[in-house]
This record gives sequence, C-alpha cells and structure tokens, in this order.
Amino acid sequence: MLPASPEPAVSLPQTLSVLRAAWSARRPDYPQRRDDLQRLRAAFKRQLPQMVEAIARDFGHRSPHESLIADGMTVIGEIDHLLRHLRGWMKPRKVGVGWRFWPARAQIRPLPVGVVGVISPWNYPVNLALVPLATAIAAGNHVLLKPSEHIPHTSAFLATLLAGVFPPERVAVVQGDAGVAAAVSALPLDHLVFTGSTAVGRKVMAAAAAHLTPLTLELGGKSPAIIAADYPLPAAATRLATGKWFNAGQTCIAPDYVLVDAGRVPALVQALREQVQTRYGDLADAADYTRIINEGQYRRLRGYVDDARARGLEVVELLPIDPLRAARERLIAPTLILEPDDEAAVMQEEIFGPILPIRSYQSLDQALAWINARERPLALYPFSHERATVERILGSTLAGGVTVNDALLHFAINGLPFGGVGASGMGAYHGRAGFDAMSKQLPVLWQSRRAGSDLLKPPYAKVARFIDLIVR
Repeated sequence: MLPASPEPAVSLPQTLSVLRAAWSARRPDYPQRRDDLQRLRAAFKRQLPQMVEAIARDFGHRSPHESLIADGMTVIGEIDHLLRHLRGWMKPRKVGVGWRFWPARAQIRPLPVGVVGVISPWNYPVNLALVPLATAIAAGNHVLLKPSEHIPHTSAFLATLLAGVFPPERVAVVQGDAGVAAAVSALPLDHLVFTGSTAVGRKVMAAAAAHLTPLTLELGGKSPAIIAADYPLPAAATRLATGKWFNAGQTCIAPDYVLVDAGRVPALVQALREQVQTRYGDLADAADYTRIINEGQYRRLRGYVDDARARGLEVVELLPIDPLRAARERLIAPTLILEPDDEAAVMQEEIFGPILPIRSYQSLDQALAWINARERPLALYPFSHERATVERILGSTLAGGVTVNDALLHFAINGLPFGGVGASGMGAYHGRAGFDAMSKQLPVLWQSRRAGSDLLKPPYAKVARFIDLIVR
C-alpha cells in the first residue's frame, strides 16, 4: 500500500463547500445514518488485516494484537454502541415548563450541525480518526478528516476504506503535512475535533477562533498514578505495566509518573521488572513490543534518559538492549527513572513513551499537593482498596477521567464521556457525549392556544394580582 499524495491546502475551501452543499441539500435521516454506520462497520471489519499491516509499516513494528485491541476493538465497539442507541438519541426529549408557563410544552431536539472536521493523531491512528468520524455520522453530519502526516500508510488505508463506504460529498479525507492540518483548523467548520499535544491544541484553538468554530480538544499532559499504602505492589505493577507499556507508552492517557508511599520504591521496581520480563522476555524477539513512531520521537525520549543520567538520577532499564539495535529499530526498553526532581527534563512535559518516573511521598497530603501544583491531567489513576482513600483522592484532585485500581480502561467504556480539563482539553466525546457535542441541542417551546403570558402586558395595574402570584 503506497501513501496517497498530499492534498493541497488550496483545495480545502472547495472540499468544505462540496460537503456543506450536499449536507444542506439532504440532511441525513435515521435510515441513512444507520446504513452509513452499518456499512462502515462491515467494511472496517473486512479490512482489519490491511489496517494492522498499514499501522505496522508506519511504526516500523507494532504488535498486531495491540493494533487489533486499540484500533480494531474500540472502533467496532463504538459503532455498535452508536447503532444500539441511535434511534433513542435522535428523539426529541421532553422538558417540563413549570406551572407558570402551563399549558405550554417544551422539548430539546438534537439536530446535526453540518460539517465536522476531525484532525487525528498518529499514536492510535485508526481509533482516533474513526471514533469521532462515526460519532459525527451518527449525529447526522458530514465529515472532513485530516489524519496525521506521520502515518502515511495508515492515512492511505483510511482514505481507501472511507472512499469505499461514503461518497466524497459526505466524507472527505485530506492528507498532507502540518500546514494542511493548520489550514483545516482555520476553515469555517461547524465543529472541530482535534486530538494531539497541548501546544498544538493552543494553535488549533487560535485558528478556530476566527470563525468561532466549536471545539472538542483532546490533548494530554502528565497523568499521575498514585499508589496508596494499603495497595499491594504486585497488583499495581501488573496494571501499571499494561497502562504504561501498551503501545510502548505512546498513549495520551498512559500513566506518566507514579507516586508511591516512601519505603516501597525498591519493591515496586522489582515488581515492575518481573512484569516486564514475563511479558517481553529479553526483547530478542520483541514481537509484542511496539517501536517508537519516528526518529524525532526516539531522540526526544533518549534525551530524557540522558538528562536523567547527567543529573545523577538512578535510571533502571528493565531489559537490556544492544544500543546499535535500539537505534536501528527505534526501540526503547521499559525504563524507570527514580526520584526525579521538578527540574529533570522527564518531568517537564508529557513523556509519551516507555519511560516511567517514580517518586516517593511521605503522606497522601503531600502526594495530592504535588499533583495539584501542576496542570490538570487527562487521566488519574488512584490505587487503593480503601474507599475512603479513593474518595479523598477524587475529592482533592481534578482530571479528565479516572480509572480506579487500573489504567487506560475508562477510555474504552462507551457510556463514559472522554475528554480533558484545562490544559488537557475541553469538551468530550464517546457515546452520548459525542453525539450531543456534534449536534445542536435545539430548545423548542410550543405555546398553547390560550396562555397566561397573553396577560403580561401593559397596563400592568390590571394584572398586578397575577404578577404577584407568579413571583411567589
């Protein structure tokens, strides 16, 4: 599969015009939306092998099982959820008007907004493209999709898949570099979903402001895991290892650092070492371990390790790798950095790789204060079997989403909205939250033939008693 040639940015206004004109001429009704989703599901299911191959080519190597789980299962599950609930979500919802406005009646009608733009990232390139796209289709919109320039083979796969399901005036895929993505974010779209870094998210928001385009920004940040003193370390290590080293840590909601009660750091290191050795052996094969996406990301991550060593921090590579092979394959072993201070490079920005800092705390209050001194994260992972401890953590912090005693899994629950807060994003999607975000929740009031409001007019002296009644 060869990457398609980039779409020139100058054609984007015309592409948007075609999408909007087709949507205005015939807004998708329930049968069309259902049919679109069913055909997308069927085509996607048939082409899962091609998806796995395309992603692996872009990464150099990515575990095919991780691609099937993260980019296959999640998309199919989301489409199934949309199909199961679509008819009910489309129905107008009754709203009470209160006795003062009786016998009027009110309702909220979810209506499609028009053309939704989706700018998707490289780390889960199919999931983070097709889930918002399917949600926009379910909400009755047309879609302009811009996949990341860092995954040309997967972008070509997406373009081919979607061209086989949708006419070009309903779904358009544009490819190209960051300049094309910037041009998409500057279009007068009716809604824009962007997934990426906080720094780029700020630029997207600034560009969208020119047209007051509504945004769903899924960004990132440093998502903490906090292990309370009561929680067993072997269980924590099992679940942290999955959360951190799935996709080699290239996950926006991966645990970015771990806070553990003082005195248990060595035991946690040993438990994580055992998990890594059980999962990946000595990395001689490394079939189940994903590579770093490109050379720039590989150098950035190696820089964190080099900086930590230069600062005299303890760096624990949980598996040995020949340096030449590592550089050749963009392979970074699961690595721990112990007790980094705030000045260490690894603590300055989201890691987005298989490096896990571990810091100890003397008290839970100290750990919570440390988390709250930073920007609000996209995810938070409390580990405790004591309900009071978990509630204390949840009541003292704020994050985009939480999984208690595990990692990542809240993302995969269709009924939970997924989104950030503050620097980690705004808005949410998945399931009903996404359907509502990509719809206009139109309020409609139906007035009756006779209404008390007809009395509310001058001269008010004639209706003073009525006014006294309604302001009680």
